[in-house]
Amino acid sequence: MKKRFALLFLVLMIVLTATGAVLAQDSAPVALGEITQRIIDRGELVCGVNTGLAGFAAVNDAGEYEGFDVDFCRAVAAAILGDANAVSYRPLQASERQAAIQSGEVDLMSRNTTMTVSRDTTWGASFAPVTFYDGQGLMVSTESGITQIEELDGASICVQSGTTTELNLADSFDQRGLSYTPQVFADAASTWEGYLSGRCDAFTTDKSGLLAYKSTAEDPGAHTILEVTLSKEPLAPVTPQSDAQFADIVRWVIYSTIQAEEFGITSENIDEFLTSDVPEIQRLLGTNDNSAGAYFGIPNDFVVTVIRQVGNYGEIFDRHLGPDTVFNLDRGLNALWTEGGLQYAPPFR
Repeated sequence: MKKRFALLFLVLMIVLTATGAVLAQDSAPVALGEITQRIIDRGELVCGVNTGLAGFAAVNDAGEYEGFDVDFCRAVAAAILGDANAVSYRPLQASERQAAIQSGEVDLMSRNTTMTVSRDTTWGASFAPVTFYDGQGLMVSTESGITQIEELDGASICVQSGTTTELNLADSFDQRGLSYTPQVFADAASTWEGYLSGRCDAFTTDKSGLLAYKSTAEDPGAHTILEVTLSKEPLAPVTPQSDAQFADIVRWVIYSTIQAEEFGITSENIDEFLTSDVPEIQRLLGTNDNSAGAYFGIPNDFVVTVIRQVGNYGEIFDRHLGPDTVFNLDRGLNALWTEGGLQYAPPFR
């Protein structure tokens, strides 16, 4: 009897000790990463963006940056600082991206950048979740009558250096047994201008970029984007690999915008969800004593702030690329997984 009681007491003490350790771990303050702390001390996020790509990152008439990629900078600032406008933007050419990340010039880069194995391993960078699933395409003058890639055999093609598009172009033409002459330019703007000036028969970049440039043309109808897709281009924000804690914040901020859309939580109705009795929603929003931001050492209601100030993923997409914009871009692969797309957030638990 005494042995049985002693054994029971020992088991109980082990359970209590383990439980106490878990509780102590959960309640211990989170150590902020170097970049996270720097952002808080500075009072603003430094975010690298495109030098100018309509719909994604461009300066508006008021002299402010706006666009799909810009809004993810704003979402991270809202999560950490409580203010989506606390962002300083650094316009970056494609060739400047690696140095900007490695040198610490930027805290975050939200600039149409394709996730690849070489960049992930040699840039000293961590890729966040894909915010825009894209593919490389080709644009030609409508007047040319070209509708198929095969009709570009022997053509000259404008392409930007320092991007994945050069290799993709070479691979695609080689696989089809086609020849071409590359006209290489240092930056996106000069590549586009080279095409407009007639220096090449076609212009290649991500299809989202082709659509953006076409929308800014004097006569958009004078240019045709071919149906062919040359590659997979998963575009994602990038953070320095030196701060895993900050990378976690960026990752889950993006996921929060996706999950909010799935739940139907928007910037306009979020207050209605603050009293929700649905456990999954409570965990996302950090209500009813659920931890959310506490896991990252930031305000527990960070998702509420992000959605209220910036919106969910669908709101961000529609605001800059959707049916009420000049792009009228279909969600396609960027629809939620519940709608046949690829946008999917892991559980907030």
